[in-house]
Amino acid sequence: MQKPLPRPIAAVLAAVLAGSLAACSFEPPLRMPPAPSDKAPYTAGAQIKRTVTPGGPAGHAQEMAYGQELHEEWWKLFHAKALDTLIAVGLKNSPTIAQAQAQLREAQAAARVDSSIFYPQVTGNLQANRSKASAAAFGRSGGFRYSLITGSVGVTYYPDIFGVNRLVYSHGEALVEYQRWELEAARLALTGNIVTTAINEAATEGQIRATMAIIAQEKKLLQLTENQYRAGAIDYVSVVNQRSQLATEMATLPPLEQQLAVYRHELAILVGTFPANARRQPFTLAALQLPKQLPVSLPSQLLKQRPDIRAARAQMQAANAAIGEARAQFYPTVQLSAAFGATATHPGLFFNPVSSIWSLVGAMSQPIFEGGKLEAQKAEAHAAYDVVYAAYRSTVLSAFDQVANALRAVEHDAQTLAAQREALQAAAQALQLAQASYRAGASDYLTLLTSEVQYDHARIAEIKAESQRYQDTAALLVALGGGWWNKTGSRASPTASAPQNSHSDAGTLPVTQANP
Repeated sequence: MQKPLPRPIAAVLAAVLAGSLAACSFEPPLRMPPAPSDKAPYTAGAQIKRTVTPGGPAGHAQEMAYGQELHEEWWKLFHAKALDTLIAVGLKNSPTIAQAQAQLREAQAAARVDSSIFYPQVTGNLQANRSKASAAAFGRSGGFRYSLITGSVGVTYYPDIFGVNRLVYSHGEALVEYQRWELEAARLALTGNIVTTAINEAATEGQIRATMAIIAQEKKLLQLTENQYRAGAIDYVSVVNQRSQLATEMATLPPLEQQLAVYRHELAILVGTFPANARRQPFTLAALQLPKQLPVSLPSQLLKQRPDIRAARAQMQAANAAIGEARAQFYPTVQLSAAFGATATHPGLFFNPVSSIWSLVGAMSQPIFEGGKLEAQKAEAHAAYDVVYAAYRSTVLSAFDQVANALRAVEHDAQTLAAQREALQAAAQALQLAQASYRAGASDYLTLLTSEVQYDHARIAEIKAESQRYQDTAALLVALGGGWWNKTGSRASPTASAPQNSHSDAGTLPVTQANP
């Protein structure tokens, strides 16, 4: 008969076995799509380095500073104090931000609940009972009364032999990361919407001022036309045509004023107040400064800087942990429990050693047959990962599409504004010549009317082109992630380290194509 191992050796072997089992993990390697190369441009064709110089207000060239970091408060590149103040109010009062913050706190609390499985669960119990029992079971008549006082402390512990507890905790931590990036995405979306709406308000205000100036000019031309009609120089149809032109211009004012009201109301909602409290002092394009240099992140950095991409990656981590949980269900579950206390029929005997009670229990359960449920759960977890994997790829492609479109838009906006400024200058010169010729009687009214229409369209088009340049500049800065990694102060996230220092980002992970 073989002798048993000495107790010290058996204890060491048991510890080694437990450690090796604890080191097991059913979570597969995180499968990630390939990261883009920094050498590859965002857009097809030549890389954009510098725009043309349109001239005039907001008419300087813009340079693309590739690889340069963006400041957290990216909107300050426009140097508009009113805009800075409005965004500060919005970040403080927006219900969207408050909702995202509450969802983050909820996820953090859920993660703390999951982490409690790592610790023994201790429960105290105290019970006092007064009962009457029948003596018939003992062949006697009548009954007897008795009191029973029981107190105990129980300890239950689930050793993490197969790493299931760690998988559950990893799943919860990934969801916390997801909500953290969702909060960052909400902040970025809010600031982007405030800037875009403010620019739209400024553009509409500019169009209203231009339209009112055109109406004033049309009124003067109507008065001139009526004077010429009274002098017999022209027929009455010219007066009617000028009145029609004036009425047409005046009809464009109410829709513009309605649109201005909509933008002001939208700004009020974005900062968390009612439309009735909308600000009355409008933004103007003249109050904004177009950034001369635009920081453009490298493609690999974009994966680390976009909050929506980081949120999608956190979802992949949660789904990956869920695969490990599904795999672990095939293996035994171990539970250790202990209880000690006392039970007595009289309070005076409660602390007597003869009243002590205790128990030690070790339990293990192993699934044997569950009708294919475990295999189905594992297949479900794999399919869920494929869903978030595809969603991650879609998010990345959408992000690169937004950056590429914004880069081309910035380039083409400058070209459009340059062309519109040339058109406006030509239209203004043509109108001056037509007015002088009409007053001298050298040209007919149709020539003057045609010049007026061309100038009106050129003026409005120039305002739209200028505002579009501001909007697409803001769209590019938002598409690049908004600079959250340069946070300072109370807004700094505990895990939002600078992208270049992060070792768990998509751009630095090895690509694993094998299915887990």
